[in-house]
Amino acid sequence: MTGNRRADESESKMQNTILIIDDDEINRAILENIFLSGYRVTEAENGKEGLQILDENRDSICAVLLDVVMPVMDGMEVLRKINEKSLQNEIPVFLITAEADDSILKDAYELGVMDVIRKPVVPYVVRRRIDSVIELYRARQRLSSKVEEQQAELLSQARKIIQLNMDMVESLATAIEFRSGESGDHVHRIRDITGYLLRNTPLGEGLDEENIREIAMAAVMHDVGKIAIPDAILNKPGRLTAEEFEVMKTHTTQGAELLKKIPHIMDNRMFQYAYDIAKHHHERWDGRGYPDGLKGDEISLWAQIVSLADVYDALVSRRVYKGAIEAGEALRMIRDGECGAFNPRLLECFFSAEKPLRRLYQS
Repeated sequence: MTGNRRADESESKMQNTILIIDDDEINRAILENIFLSGYRVTEAENGKEGLQILDENRDSICAVLLDVVMPVMDGMEVLRKINEKSLQNEIPVFLITAEADDSILKDAYELGVMDVIRKPVVPYVVRRRIDSVIELYRARQRLSSKVEEQQAELLSQARKIIQLNMDMVESLATAIEFRSGESGDHVHRIRDITGYLLRNTPLGEGLDEENIREIAMAAVMHDVGKIAIPDAILNKPGRLTAEEFEVMKTHTTQGAELLKKIPHIMDNRMFQYAYDIAKHHHERWDGRGYPDGLKGDEISLWAQIVSLADVYDALVSRRVYKGAIEAGEALRMIRDGECGAFNPRLLECFFSAEKPLRRLYQS
């Protein structure tokens, strides 16, 4: 049985419908029951029917819950069709399956699936994970739509538009920190560390206050690409597998692409800094970083600073996978190269300024 439930024509343009594609009527009923409060639900009993519903109602669908094994058209073929149309960038797709084949999971992630949820499902876990991702997608859509709405503004309003979008991107960056189990303070500490180093050490020579402010604000967006990383990987408490780490590494290029697609902002200097930082804050001085394997001064100063600030903050802060490390021990680890390779001049400036920076971690 298929059909749109609890929907009427006046609501058709609201992006508040979850599409369930599963050939098992009981599974569809279980999932429908989980989302009845807060969403409308549309069902399809095979992939072909599901794609048709998605094509006809893409403006109202906020998430797709997809089974793998189905008649007529299976879930992997549906994923391929969605990928061809780049719909996964607009609508999050969740694989809900009892299949455990690693090759299937790998293919699913490569095709853009947001997360894999195994059957039998745990209702409150499924609801929490999917609610979180839907809200993140809505935030991204609000960001893009707000920029587009402002395109007709007079030139005198340009600074106000950029500031508005900066606030929205900062909120999105904070929301991503919440998604990964952080308080949201991480992005603000990275901003403050970056600004402090540029204002109070020789690293900022040649930069005026406006440059420094723009670079520090751009640092807030260094991990914006994590919006594209599945919860199962982003929040994994243990060590990532090699395959999971490859997925995690894509947050650099995903973040850069997300920023590049926001209309007109690449002409703004702050977003040029943000693009570079998002893409290159995991490069290493010795050339063994990612995604481009940049070496030495091929890496911009601001990306180098954010990289070191990110490492320091990760060491001295409590994370889901570790406790906080004492500041002195963190400095030793950085100095001894246990956390990557950094510009010696950058390290010298950082060590000279580190004690005042500890105030950022006082509650």
